[in-house]
Amino acid sequence: MASGESQQAQQNWRYCGGQIKLWREEAQVSRQALADEAGYDYEYVKSMECGRRRPTLRLLQTADQLCGARGKLLAGHEFLKPERYLSYVEDYMQYEAEAVVLSSYQPLLIPGLLQSEETIRAYLHTHFPPLDDETLEERVAGRLERQSLLEQRSKAFNFVIGELALRNQVGGVEAHREQLRRLVEVGRARNVTIQVLTFAGAGPELDGPFVLLETADHDTLVYEEGQATARLYADPDKVSTVVQRHAMILRKALSPDESARFIEKLAEELCPPS
Repeated sequence: MASGESQQAQQNWRYCGGQIKLWREEAQVSRQALADEAGYDYEYVKSMECGRRRPTLRLLQTADQLCGARGKLLAGHEFLKPERYLSYVEDYMQYEAEAVVLSSYQPLLIPGLLQSEETIRAYLHTHFPPLDDETLEERVAGRLERQSLLEQRSKAFNFVIGELALRNQVGGVEAHREQLRRLVEVGRARNVTIQVLTFAGAGPELDGPFVLLETADHDTLVYEEGQATARLYADPDKVSTVVQRHAMILRKALSPDESARFIEKLAEELCPPS
């Protein structure tokens, strides 16, 4: 979603939320009564009425019926489609799709392009504030759709994943075992390299995750993401620093073959005894 589209979405949230509030007050329905009927808490409904959160289909349906709007509130759902991606990653998504080489270092999480559907759902289920059902499904679909990039054999993908991410059983034992098997399977593709960085003490890997993107014009960009923000930059000095850190991390990581064996062993250790 482009920046202008994101702003339009926010305006739609505010407008539809405001309409819910107007219809509710006209029908003399309290916010608490609407929240109880829809199965939400008071503050959640308040945030939707104020446009801070996207009004959900369930709230629109409940408010429409409770306030006698005869479909007028429900009609707003057409303009409230959930965003597939967080607004602050929009620029990155464009460059990710166009890059000819993507090099990722992720110490704590399985990179999104490599996540199984169960892992995706497990991560999104822990999102705070919680995602409504529509948004969650849209985010899952968006992440799975992104993974089609791996099928473009003219693009090269290099992933370094920290041992902690590989040992953390996100979604439970069975889901994690399938995730590890997916890593081994995807790593067999000729355009995908997956390496493991085992616990290695102090080093540049402690400075956090990043993604290096090489464009078709052979320019390099760096993407770094935090809990509530992200930045994409091409400043030569800053990029050079991250490139050097990446090179040092690669030297400490296991080779692709060693990494595959390491991941396979972890998956085997998760198997229940026969």
